[in-house]
Amino acid sequence: MSQQPLIQVTDIGRKYVIGAETIHALKSVTLQINKGEFVALMGPSGSGKSTLMNILGCLDTPTRGEYILNGINVSDMTDDELADVRNKEIGFVFQTFNLLPRSTSLDNVALPLIYAGYGKKTRNEMAQRALESVGLGNRVDHKPNELSGGQRQRVAVARALINNPSIILADEPTGNLDTKTSVEIMGLLEEIHHKGNTIILVTHEEDIAQHAHRIVRMRDGLIEDDHPNKDIRSVSPRLATLREKGSDFENI
Repeated sequence: MSQQPLIQVTDIGRKYVIGAETIHALKSVTLQINKGEFVALMGPSGSGKSTLMNILGCLDTPTRGEYILNGINVSDMTDDELADVRNKEIGFVFQTFNLLPRSTSLDNVALPLIYAGYGKKTRNEMAQRALESVGLGNRVDHKPNELSGGQRQRVAVARALINNPSIILADEPTGNLDTKTSVEIMGLLEEIHHKGNTIILVTHEEDIAQHAHRIVRMRDGLIEDDHPNKDIRSVSPRLATLREKGSDFENI
């Protein structure tokens, strides 16, 4: 077991001043996430879940309170320091994929390694392995417009995994996908979790959240509910069956 929580957020708040108005996006949030957890973060629009996600992802800093990530206090870091932590500790998967349209799958996945200082040969070898791990070893030279939505999200997942981050932060990862493809992407996230990765899934969809092992619900800038998911919905056994039958899993 980990000696300390991977994430320890203590009494954090985030306010924005817009003209004469002060908006308290987060009022007081205390949250602990341990290594290897699969957590869904839910809440209606305006609940503060996006603000909390931005803070957990080191895209923003709290106005007050403390955030310890993997033993590092990131609460008061500069933008450059936060960027360094993001690149080393966090892998992002976004709803809109955020891929470079003129770059191949290989180059998109290798991108974080440029900032990490790896040479081109090493970058390409690591990116190749990451693409193979998400079932896209035969799509390395394809650009985003030559891939399906599900394949583009797989490229995004491979990119998120490339630096072996402490956390995979998935923000509405199935938001732009049809139901069948959404199930396959959730199956991929399950497999990544089974390998020991910590996943934080931000979603407003109940059926997607049910894949997580713990559900944290937010409302009005506060955590309203935080409980283990007693009815985990799993895709992985079905994926194993599809592979055994030699299905077109890679073409999803």
